[in-house]
Amino acid sequence: MISIRREEKRGITKTTWLESAHSFSFGNYYDPENMGFGALRVINDDKIVPGGGFAMHGHKNIEIFTCVLQGALAHRDSLGNGSIIRPGDVQLMSAGSGIRHSEFNASASEPVHLLQIWIAPERAGTEPSYQQASFDISPGRFQTVISPGGQNGALDIKSDARIAMARLAPGGEVAFVAESARAYYLHVARGAVDFGRQKMKSGDALALRGEAGAFAFASGEGAELLLFDLP
Repeated sequence: MISIRREEKRGITKTTWLESAHSFSFGNYYDPENMGFGALRVINDDKIVPGGGFAMHGHKNIEIFTCVLQGALAHRDSLGNGSIIRPGDVQLMSAGSGIRHSEFNASASEPVHLLQIWIAPERAGTEPSYQQASFDISPGRFQTVISPGGQNGALDIKSDARIAMARLAPGGEVAFVAESARAYYLHVARGAVDFGRQKMKSGDALALRGEAGAFAFASGEGAELLLFDLP
């Protein structure tokens, strides 16, 4: 199975301080055909106005990955962590048995643009934890930033899932090899790519199940991609 979900098919939430595009059902957006993709449950593409944000609220039994594309996001949580997340940083919060956190635009003058992603853990009720690291992604390759056990400097996720990031310079190419026993979801975070004869723009996604072989992407203008390798 190979399918492309287009950016314009996503659900939209708009408030005075937030504009969010939902790849899967979330909040008041309900689409029974798009409840998630295996263990991948949420991809929210959020734009938050200066000073806006999510007040302290709770989560349980979900792995939450935050990737800032532009601007800066201020994080605080019930474990005592406080940090600023910027482009190039990867944040992973394992909610486990329960955690509370807040997320606010760290700037009083500039918007912040981020992706927040939820992935189901393998086990419920684990000890909550917080991780954050900065990655220098070399152009033209997928670099794993989150994996079980945190191999090779990646953050450690409590799920059988791997997340890789790629940056393409204008005119660049990148590829990955799929195994038929795994599922893959590729999200175009910024820019645009050519996948064969298909054009994929920011917000589009490619879903693969039961496919094996190499899948290549080329970009005339440059792009940032997220690749989810899932059970």
